[in-house]
Amino acid sequence: MSAVRSLSALALMATLGLASCGQPADAPASEGAARPAAEPVVLTDEQKAALLAELPEPYRSADLERGERLYAMCRSCHTYVPGGANLTGPNLWGTFDAKAGLVAGYNYSEALKTSGLVWDAATMDKWIENPRGLVEGTKMSYVGMKSPEDRAALVAWLKVNTSPAK
Repeated sequence: MSAVRSLSALALMATLGLASCGQPADAPASEGAARPAAEPVVLTDEQKAALLAELPEPYRSADLERGERLYAMCRSCHTYVPGGANLTGPNLWGTFDAKAGLVAGYNYSEALKTSGLVWDAATMDKWIENPRGLVEGTKMSYVGMKSPEDRAALVAWLKVNTSPAK
């Protein structure tokens, strides 16, 4: 009986953890949820270098493999591929240089929709560090990433993996 209670508690914690990403409990299921999984864009080393060259330091020289590992914290709420579904958070494809709050089919907080933010590297870094500190009233409940090196790696990885090839 104790094992059943432990498993039930674990399942409840996992459900609450996913729910805490920011989507209200009464929000409709993502329209894209029934779509087949979209595939990541595979870039050549030259294409990756071109995208990284658009970034200032420290992002330009950040460790992409470290960024990929760090993205594991984001994947329960976000997809990052062309045509990817909105989950608890919006699909991140095409994020860089886009105005915040405009991904079609995603129900943003009014605070983010009216924030005026444009997702460049510095803004993305501040967002990853402390979303609620940057936009009071956002529904994103992520507590933030304190390490500047980790944030630089994640921003660089996102730039390379959410941007059309150059």
